[in-house]
Amino acid sequence: MKKWLPLIIIIIIALLLYTKSSGFYNNVIEKEENIGEQWAKVESAYQLRSDLIPNLMKVAERYAEYEQETFKIVTDARSKATSIQIDPSNITPQQLEQFKKVQSGMTSALSRLLAVFERYPDLKANENYKELMNSLDRVEKRIKVERDRFNEKITPYNNLVRQFPGNIYAMIFGFEKKERFNADDGAEKGVDVNDYKSDN
Repeated sequence: MKKWLPLIIIIIIALLLYTKSSGFYNNVIEKEENIGEQWAKVESAYQLRSDLIPNLMKVAERYAEYEQETFKIVTDARSKATSIQIDPSNITPQQLEQFKKVQSGMTSALSRLLAVFERYPDLKANENYKELMNSLDRVEKRIKVERDRFNEKITPYNNLVRQFPGNIYAMIFGFEKKERFNADDGAEKGVDVNDYKSDN
C-alpha cells in the first residue's frame, strides 16, 4: 500500500488541478464572450454616428456650398472610421489603438463640421438640422456609455487572468490581459453637440 501512496497522491492532485483549471477555463471563456458582446455594442454605437454623417452633410451642403474642404475632411474621416473591422474574440492592443485613432479622427472632423454650421444661421434654424443634432447628441452619449460598459467587462477578466493562481492557468491556456478603451487626451468627451445647438 505504501508504494502506491505517492501515485494516489499525484492522481488526487491532478484531479484537483484539472477540476480547478476546468472551472477557470469556463469562467474565462464566459467573460471573453461578455467582452465580445459588449464590443459589438461599442461598434454599433460608432456605426450609428457614421450613419448620421451623410444626412448632416446633405443638409449642410444646401446652405454651406463653399465649405468643400471641410466636407472632404469629414468624408475621408468617415471612410477611415468605417473601414476598421475588429474580431471581438481577438482584440489586440494594436487593433484597439488603430480603432481609437480613426474614431478620434472622426470626432475631430465632426467637430470641425459642426463649427462650420455656426456660420450659417439659416442652417441652424432648419428643422432637419435640429433633429439631426438631437440624434447626434443621443448617439454621442450612447458611445460613452457603451465604451464605459466595455471597460467594466474587461476588469473581471483581467483580474481573473492576472491574480494567483489564475495567472498560472492563464499562462497554460494562453489567456492574456486585455486592453481597456482609453480615449485619447481630450477625446474622451466626444463631440459636445450642445456647443453647436442653435439658440434660436
